[in-house]
Amino acid sequence: MRLEGSCHCGAVHFSLESVTPVPYQRCYCSICRKTQGGGGYAINIGGDARTLQISGKDDITVYHAVMREHGKPNHASGAERHFCQRCGSGLWLFDPDWPELVHPFASAIDTPLPAAPEHTHLMLDFKPEWVEVEGGRKDLRFGAYPEESLADWHVRHGMLTD
Repeated sequence: MRLEGSCHCGAVHFSLESVTPVPYQRCYCSICRKTQGGGGYAINIGGDARTLQISGKDDITVYHAVMREHGKPNHASGAERHFCQRCGSGLWLFDPDWPELVHPFASAIDTPLPAAPEHTHLMLDFKPEWVEVEGGRKDLRFGAYPEESLADWHVRHGMLTD
C-alpha cells in the first residue's frame, strides 16, 4: 500500500510503500509518549525504507532519544526520529539495526489507513498514572515489547498488503 504523509505546516511531504499499514500498536514508553503521544501513547506503522521519497528534506531534523536504563550510563539511541524543524511534527523513525524498515508515525500519514480489529498496548510498565488504557476485549497488553512483529500481526489477521 502506498502511504503519503506530511508535517502540519506542509514543508515536508513523504511517501513510501507498506505491507504493514494497520495502525494497531500503541506504545506508552516515555520516548513515544513525549515525542508523539498527546493521548499518552504513539502509533507507529511499518514501511519499506527503499521506497521512501521525501520533499522538503532541508526542513527535517533528527532526534536521538536519550536512553535511561537502570544501572547503565545514559546514552543516545541509534534510532533516528525525524521531525519537521518548522512545526515540530513527528514524521518517522529509522533504526539502523533494521535498515530495510522505516516506521512512519500514523499521525503523519494522510492516506486513509485500514482500521485495526484489535490493538496491542506495549511498554505499559512506563505508562504514567494519568494515562488510561482504553481498548477492546481482544486487545493485548504488554509491560515491554511483545514478541510478535508488525509483519506477524498483519499475517495473523490476514491484513498484509501488496
